[in-house]
Amino acid sequence: MATTQLTPIDRQLLERVLADSGRIRALVVGDLMLDEYLFGKAERISPEAPVQVVDVQKDDLRLGGAGNVINNLVTLGCRVEVASVLGDDSDGALLRASLQRQGISVDGIVLQAGRVTSRKTRVIASNQQVLRIDRESRDAVSPAAEAELLQRIEAAMGRCDVILVSDYLKGVLTPTVLAAIIGGAKARGVAVVVDPKGDDYGKYRGATLLTPNRKEAQIASGIAIRDEASLAAAGEKLCVGLDLQALLITRSEEGMSLFYHEGRAVHLPTEAREVFDVSGAGDTVLALVGIGLAAGLEFAMAARIANVAAGIVVGKVGTSTVTADELVESAGRQHADSDFKIKSRAALALILEKERRAGRRIVFTNGCFDLLHVGHVKYLQQARRLGDLLVLGLNSDASIRRLKGEKRPLIGEAERGHVLAALDCIDYVVVFDEDTPLELIAALRPQILVKGGDYTPDTVVGKELVESWGGRVELIPFVEGKSTTRTIEKILEQYK
Repeated sequence: MATTQLTPIDRQLLERVLADSGRIRALVVGDLMLDEYLFGKAERISPEAPVQVVDVQKDDLRLGGAGNVINNLVTLGCRVEVASVLGDDSDGALLRASLQRQGISVDGIVLQAGRVTSRKTRVIASNQQVLRIDRESRDAVSPAAEAELLQRIEAAMGRCDVILVSDYLKGVLTPTVLAAIIGGAKARGVAVVVDPKGDDYGKYRGATLLTPNRKEAQIASGIAIRDEASLAAAGEKLCVGLDLQALLITRSEEGMSLFYHEGRAVHLPTEAREVFDVSGAGDTVLALVGIGLAAGLEFAMAARIANVAAGIVVGKVGTSTVTADELVESAGRQHADSDFKIKSRAALALILEKERRAGRRIVFTNGCFDLLHVGHVKYLQQARRLGDLLVLGLNSDASIRRLKGEKRPLIGEAERGHVLAALDCIDYVVVFDEDTPLELIAALRPQILVKGGDYTPDTVVGKELVESWGGRVELIPFVEGKSTTRTIEKILEQYK
């Protein structure tokens, strides 16, 4: 089996995906439950029995199971629909109310009389779980509830970009329901990502991607995973045997392994720095892989992002979610500082909005900056002193060719961006492809627009825009005799 090593996350791509996550429509189908947490201290033994006494100091009731998948999606701004079966009981009412508070419709939820809505109560003392109490139904939903659920899934499928199936073996995801989801999604060209359970994975046949953990993969494949060879055998057996496009096995401290139907594999090292609680990590992986696929990412990049997210949530107590800022910050640690400064337009607009609210003055300038020289550096240093942070709009290669001819640029946009971002005076670099930076200025809304002294105020592109929101234009003279064109001419003269 061929193995591919992944390069670090394309952080700018990650930022674009997160900025556009509000457009993603996800349908979550599976076992909804309530996760109750009782936090306290255990400092004495009960006089009634040889057990710890936990002095409860705080309690928390959260959505769990498929509900935690929903929490992760909502935290990242996705639009979510849900389909499930709950008991017609008080916990079912609490669960539906929790969904509605997040702006999620409960029209896809079927109520079954006599069924117990799942509630898991975890008692935690000094960041350690000491007891869990489960109240739930595990029987398959009734035929009537199943038929009604199928109708609601069918109605929701046409509105979604991805379907996430969260199976906790509580009876909602019957073979009939799973077959309808997978078949209906295939007919519509929609990805189905499943967090599976149990020893019979035949019911998931034909899904786009499965995300079992190592223990689950061992049980389902019948292969004890002890080393790389047995891991590869189990991955290949499940991926090919179940006609999946890909299989993602989560391996705790060993990271994740992604297997493709055609036999290729990608191994991802763990991203966790400190582990407090693995509860809900699988839900986070399911949600983030789903977001990635819905955004059009290839399996490996979607898995890479999910791996980073899982590393964040296991460092939190209880089933948790990950924010866009946490993801970007964690992904940024994989890159040099210069790369961390290079942002997409959408991501930078969000960052600068927060900076403006904090009262910081944003300075903007733009240019080609082909063959960086001392004139450029002094110009940029002066520009930075005009405000609290400096944003550089960098012409793309295509833009420069249109402006300066087919022989330019000499240095590609990626390399130019990294070199410029390495300067202390620059806070952010953003590449733009238009002939002028007008659209970029409109998106970023700087307070100070800077250009070189060879311009007059009236010839600066974006002047009217910046002044319309109370900003101003500043002109900074270039160092005399220093230019890219002159540098090129000097090189040609010396190396004729």
